[in-house]
Amino acid sequence: MSKWLLRGLVFAALMIFIRLVQGAGINAWETKAGLISVTLVVLFAIAVFVWGYLDGRSDARANPDPDRRDDLAMRWLLAGLFAGIVSGAIAWLISLFYKGLYVGGLINELTTFAAFTALLTFLAAIAGVAIGHWLIDRHADDAPRQHHGLAAGEDRADTDVFAAVRHPDEPADETPTERRQEQV
Repeated sequence: MSKWLLRGLVFAALMIFIRLVQGAGINAWETKAGLISVTLVVLFAIAVFVWGYLDGRSDARANPDPDRRDDLAMRWLLAGLFAGIVSGAIAWLISLFYKGLYVGGLINELTTFAAFTALLTFLAAIAGVAIGHWLIDRHADDAPRQHHGLAAGEDRADTDVFAAVRHPDEPADETPTERRQEQV
């Protein structure tokens, strides 16, 4: 199972559960509908944020070089789209049997509600990933880094661009430009 699909399934199930709780809560306390809805959306966003944060931390630990890290933005975007479409379709299907669930039509659930869920999931997760990366990178700045580029093998003569023009008796750490400046 791909990583985005697992996240999408988990958050689709969580969104369906939240919509069921929302329907039951609003039916029980009609005057608190706004508070119930906002609270449940914030709880959903916190759950997504925590998973994104854990993803960011584990990715930063596995790949200290930021250029070599996984594409977590695409993973979370696909997960959010999947969660939105699947939860919207299933909520609409449940509303056929349970009239206490507040849903729109099928097209509304597959477009508007899916877009809202996808955006909420994506933004919360990317905020968590960014903070997770930042916290690991902040502590990694104290430790010496090994770079993956050409400077990583400074003692290798085959990557030294001045090796072909250097006199064999000349020290390797001195460039021809430095030698000319000393002669002047």
